[in-house]
Amino acid sequence: MTRARTYAVAEHSVGWIRRAAACAALSGATLLAHAATLSIELDGIEGPMKDAALAASGISQYANREVTAAQAHRLFERAPAQIARALEPYGYYSAKADGELKDTPQGWTAVLHVHPGDPVTVDEFEVRVPEPARDEKPVRKALATFAPKKGEPLNHVDYEKSKVALQVALLASGYLDAKIATHRVDVSRGDNKAALHLVWDVGVRYRYGATSFGGSQFEAGFLDRYLPWHEGDFYTQQQLLELQQKLIDADYFAVVEVQPDIEHAHDGVVPIAVTLGPAKRNVYTAGVFVDTDIGAGVRAGLTRRWVNMRGHKLKLETLLAQRMKSATATYSIPLPGANNRSYNFGLGYLDQDTDTTTSHTKSAVANETVQWLGFTRTLGLHLLTGDFTIKDPNGNRLLDERGDTTLVYPELVLERKRADDPLFVRDGYALTLTARAAPGLLSDTHFVQARADAKWIRGIGKRQRVILRGTLGATEVGAFDKLPPELRFFAGGDRSIRGYSFQTIGPHDARGLTIGGQDLAVASAEYEYYFTRNWGIATFVDAGDAFTGFGNFRTRIGTGVGVRWRSPVGMVRADLGVPVHDPDGQSGVQLHLVIGPDL
Repeated sequence: MTRARTYAVAEHSVGWIRRAAACAALSGATLLAHAATLSIELDGIEGPMKDAALAASGISQYANREVTAAQAHRLFERAPAQIARALEPYGYYSAKADGELKDTPQGWTAVLHVHPGDPVTVDEFEVRVPEPARDEKPVRKALATFAPKKGEPLNHVDYEKSKVALQVALLASGYLDAKIATHRVDVSRGDNKAALHLVWDVGVRYRYGATSFGGSQFEAGFLDRYLPWHEGDFYTQQQLLELQQKLIDADYFAVVEVQPDIEHAHDGVVPIAVTLGPAKRNVYTAGVFVDTDIGAGVRAGLTRRWVNMRGHKLKLETLLAQRMKSATATYSIPLPGANNRSYNFGLGYLDQDTDTTTSHTKSAVANETVQWLGFTRTLGLHLLTGDFTIKDPNGNRLLDERGDTTLVYPELVLERKRADDPLFVRDGYALTLTARAAPGLLSDTHFVQARADAKWIRGIGKRQRVILRGTLGATEVGAFDKLPPELRFFAGGDRSIRGYSFQTIGPHDARGLTIGGQDLAVASAEYEYYFTRNWGIATFVDAGDAFTGFGNFRTRIGTGVGVRWRSPVGMVRADLGVPVHDPDGQSGVQLHLVIGPDL
């Protein structure tokens, strides 16, 4: 009997469990059957406030997901309080939200209307930094731009950014122990007013201690010349960045890190640790190119980043093209310091054959390069010697004019360049001013020459660029026939007046030879439109002349269209240009192809 009762109870329990499981399964199926997608519509605020409200509300986490009716109602009921809290950092402490939860055939739609109300404004404003720290330029700027100020809405996002900016400015000015002593924001919800109290304890201003260079390949003391400070000067973050940029520009190192050694700072003195990693000592370059001015060719080069432990440099370059052959060797002695001085010595050879001239010259140069008033200034002495030929345009070699010359002259060059992106400039310019003169004492003739080249590039929107270019030159010379083609002015070609061949514009002699001029004036305007990131089209107008005496100036105009390609090896420009109303009746289409940087 006992076993039978036990069996009956067990059988009864199993039946009850089965019925309960069936009910649970049926209930789950019913809930799933009533689940629907949840969508959200929120209005009344825009921009960052709307993004913050959506991010803070739990209902947005279920957007476009299936929820049950109970879940939808629970999420909707919590949303107004969550949205109100999300708007407080923007100064809206009285924000409210209402709306309705709609059950539509497409699913649940939570419609939320946000009423931000009036923002809390700053009624009391105290941001205090003691002197002399507050007089430092970065600190003055951070204080001047601190937000919010008295009378402005209390925006906690701007407030935190301003607080960080002021702290960074103090650290950058040498106050490495600066900290906030008082930090209080009192908000009165009743009258929408706030009081800001922010006071800094800046401590002492640190000075530079010893600077150590780790990982350098040079002898001790060589890199000290790059330091823009002396030991004992006040520390500034700007000077650390200046040192880092100088070491990068020196082109000796693959790794450059400049950091204050905070761990060993004491008694208002902070050491500076510079970590370096040598770059490859030799840099080899080689490539093929096509240039319609000088034809197809190859170029090769070797740069020895440092020749010895004193940081001297050597650069060798050669170019072999259809109408030009050249070779140069330059030895440089850097003398780093406030103006980045460098002494340079060079040798060069040029063999050029254009439609109008041939030239075989050798040159030597010794110059000094320094940074001066924002320019790179190069002042040196040149020796140029060789022979040249002014060619008959009809190919009659008997009419060619041959000459030879030796010139010794000083030269001054000022260069300034700025570009937001060296590979594709959207905001930049280049300016080069050149002056040279030969007194005639050691030269076959005396001359004075000045030249200015300028180029300006500006992007319009995301797809357009405008490029303006201009060149002016003037020469006063004793015996023009002793001036080699390199020092005469010609126009025409890829970088001059397109629509004309290279160096075909200039004064003619009685035999019709293009002998070049003493003066030059060329201007260009170009418009580019890029229909993809790398491909674009261009249209241009170039105008000017090479001439002798302004009374002989005759405007030559070239215009046309082109294709632009931002290739992996640099900008490729292919232009088709034609002369417009040429004074000598020249016509025809010229192809101009250039590969290289914008500036």
